[in-house]
Amino acid sequence: MKIRVKVTPNSKVEELIREGDDFLVRVKEPPTDGKANKAVIRLLAEHFRISQDSVRILSGFRSRNKVIQVLETQTS
Repeated sequence: MKIRVKVTPNSKVEELIREGDDFLVRVKEPPTDGKANKAVIRLLAEHFRISQDSVRILSGFRSRNKVIQVLETQTS
């Protein structure tokens, strides 16, 4: 599944808000050295209850607007 995410780095609170099919993610980390991207991946993995390895940034590595792929886990 692919989702669009708008990221707000350097926020006072960490939160994930769903706006229709898109997400607004606020993280405390700064947008340097990939810290904000790692925090976004962590929050999305917690939200979908999957491992962080199942969340990948497809585009927007250096932008606030990102396209992220969430790999759905298969249960037997």
